[in-house]
Amino acid sequence: MKLISLKEELMSNPYPGRGIVIGKSEDGKTAVTAYFIMGRSSNSRNRVFVEDGEGIRTEAFDPSKLEDPSLIIYAPVRVLGNKTIVTNGDQTDTIYELMDKQSTFEQSLREREFEPDGPNYTPRISGIMHVENGNYNYAMSILKSDNGRPESCDRFTFAYNNPINGEGRFIHTYARNENPLPSFEGEPKRVEIKGNIDEFTDMIWSSLNEDNKVSLFVRFIDIATGKYETRIINKNK
Repeated sequence: MKLISLKEELMSNPYPGRGIVIGKSEDGKTAVTAYFIMGRSSNSRNRVFVEDGEGIRTEAFDPSKLEDPSLIIYAPVRVLGNKTIVTNGDQTDTIYELMDKQSTFEQSLREREFEPDGPNYTPRISGIMHVENGNYNYAMSILKSDNGRPESCDRFTFAYNNPINGEGRFIHTYARNENPLPSFEGEPKRVEIKGNIDEFTDMIWSSLNEDNKVSLFVRFIDIATGKYETRIINKNK
């Protein structure tokens, strides 16, 4: 698979929806993740990321304008010991709770499927990072309808051991900005990861479509110590 520029990939698609990037810094010292949300409706755009313990959650920027909270209010990031869970929905809680009972990442997601928002049937995308004793690996998952047919759920898990320095994988919900919105296809895209946390954060935020971007979360985790730095950007202020 060709290594592509994350900046160019983001700039070429005005509405990838929600996206997860996971990988490793250029110097190999940090595990890297980013999660962004976008919106076309006023309800989707009326959100911000806020810190919640070691993770984050979404909340309404203007509670008086909140319409349906069911698919937009959730905890995208939670930490379970040496594992960091990143998802685009409340399956974060499913993964957290079942892995805490010794289920695997893949087993936990068998309890869930794509979102019930026909005709889009938005995929559920998820990632998990495992940083322990100087070792790092991660996995990503997508649960999607079978070519827009809700009677069938396709499940894919991708695992990455000993990730390569300066590279990551990028998965997002929608392939293109159409109606209905077509689901992401194929395995997560192989993308470049460059710069420190502030440079990486700025690159992603500036590359997302100005009208549709809503919020961005970025975390760099020191592989040797497990300590992390976090950045959050919200369009609504």
